[in-house]
Amino acid sequence: ATLAARITTLDAPQNARPALAPRPRPDHLPLSFAQQRLWFLGQLEGPSATYNIPMALRISGDLDAGALEAALNDVIARHEALRTLFPVGDAPRQEVMKQARLNLRHRKIAVTALDATLAECAAEVLDLSRDLPLAATLLRLDAQDHVLLLVLHHIAGDGASMAPLAADLSTAYTARRAGHAPDWPDLPVQYGDYTLWHRELLGDREDPASRHARQLAFWKDALRDIPEQIQLPTDRPRSDVPDYQGRSLSFSLDQDVHTALNAFAKAHNASLFIVLHTIFAAALHRLGGSTRFAIGTPIAGRDEPALNGMVGMFVNSLALPTDCSDHPTFATLLARLRDADLAAFDNADLPFDLVVEGLDLPRQPHV
Repeated sequence: ATLAARITTLDAPQNARPALAPRPRPDHLPLSFAQQRLWFLGQLEGPSATYNIPMALRISGDLDAGALEAALNDVIARHEALRTLFPVGDAPRQEVMKQARLNLRHRKIAVTALDATLAECAAEVLDLSRDLPLAATLLRLDAQDHVLLLVLHHIAGDGASMAPLAADLSTAYTARRAGHAPDWPDLPVQYGDYTLWHRELLGDREDPASRHARQLAFWKDALRDIPEQIQLPTDRPRSDVPDYQGRSLSFSLDQDVHTALNAFAKAHNASLFIVLHTIFAAALHRLGGSTRFAIGTPIAGRDEPALNGMVGMFVNSLALPTDCSDHPTFATLLARLRDADLAAFDNADLPFDLVVEGLDLPRQPHV
């Protein structure tokens, strides 16, 4: 009965999603909501390399540098987001160039200088008002050994963009080595189409029947009385200004543990993601004693099939409401968080910054 009710809700006319297809372009194309976040942070912090996404590709064997540069420009012609500027003006906007050219820079270096050179190039500050949001440098170690460093600004792409970027570059380079342009089908939509579609999808915030208003109402209820910070034992006070010196802690689960987790998830009608969320929530609860808090997770924002092969900024942040009150058993907590996670993903169209804005939460400068 619950599943049937949910299907009925999703199929209701007020929830119908407009088709993602090419759209007429206005004279001034607004930023997407995701781009707007990055543009605002850039204006707040000033020019920096904070939001650069570097990707280094090792190339062994004979290299045709001319074909590689031509292939890079094929990719830029294919993906609108890579030939978009963000001019300074009264209001932020996208300026999509019909034609653009990227010059592949060349540097010859010793192998011992590779790491330092990659770090130096990755820290390049891109002027988004006049520079393409993609830079490329070819490092020549010797005649048969090269490294291609691509630096993509986050305003034009995200982590999920790197796979289609690399795949299209490989296709284009193979074609150019053979003496012709790549023969690939046109993308079904471009980033500007997505920008206009997403705004149409959300509708007018002041219209109570709009997706924007309904999803904001959900988040207001879901995040009601969630504390600003979770209580955890720390070894230093929290800084008011981020220093961007985060670290990664990597670990792996062996095959037996992974198999057992999958079996447990299946037995409890949950995904592995929800099981791991529950484990993490239980650990945070035991460490700090907090009973209600939100756990943030990035989501790709590519629910529409037309976006799968595109380079662009689609990623969003999702706050997962977590309730560990009343001393639940693990199975009870898992069921509770499964329902909460499914509801959160059902309301993931609203960008996180609009959720924060709509909830009028206290915010710290530069955070």
